[in-house]
Amino acid sequence: MTDVKAHRLEDRVAVVTGGASGIGLAGVRRLAAEGAKVVIGDLDPEAGKTAADEVGGLFVPTNVTDEAAVQNLFRQAFDTYGAVDIAFNNAGISPPQDGSILETGLDAWRKVQEVNLTSVYFCCKAAIPYMQRQGKGSIINTASFVAVMGAATSQISYSASKGGVLAMSRELGVEFARQGIRVNALCPGPVNTPLLQELFAADPERAQRRLVHVPMGRFGEPEEIAAAVAFLASDDASFVTANTFLVDGGISAAYVTPL
Repeated sequence: MTDVKAHRLEDRVAVVTGGASGIGLAGVRRLAAEGAKVVIGDLDPEAGKTAADEVGGLFVPTNVTDEAAVQNLFRQAFDTYGAVDIAFNNAGISPPQDGSILETGLDAWRKVQEVNLTSVYFCCKAAIPYMQRQGKGSIINTASFVAVMGAATSQISYSASKGGVLAMSRELGVEFARQGIRVNALCPGPVNTPLLQELFAADPERAQRRLVHVPMGRFGEPEEIAAAVAFLASDDASFVTANTFLVDGGISAAYVTPL
């Protein structure tokens, strides 16, 4: 990971959902390294508290599909630190029951939509009033490169949910631009996280079918996504809003990849 010399986020308060593992945890570490006070919302109390303790932050047990719990997360961040400057709305799932539309049941469809899309709606709804009071803020919603591409190895509810996150982020970025609130959709390519490892461990062929499409010839690392989060959270991105921010190793631009 790049050595962080500039404290771009000194004294800012960042709320991160899904901050106990994967991209969320890497984001927590990077935001803290750049000077932010970090509040983690996660379902896993042990991992969440460990992550918060590591960065000197606050852990709030949070079910992101519960609007009252999400409101409580942002309220505790404000009550503890006096601001909500950054919201990294990152919690998400990709269960094995989510596959082709012909196989995916309604329960699996609804669960993925609740966790991946409705939670982002709740988080944005909770964060924006604090940012309006301050006259500034940065919201980073984790979408995915699948929001702009199609795959024959489908995860239909996941893809649909991430498309929803992308469209919602774009609309919020436009709506609140003149109030000093920036909203961007972070669209990672396949990233080397526990979620991806679990998905592909059971099906190496599925992993290879994806990897062949990445021009860089590898999956991304969580720290590489976290660097993009820190940029979008900082004043270096002061003219960046309503953006489809792809960090995907070139996958969304590729037709034929290098041998």
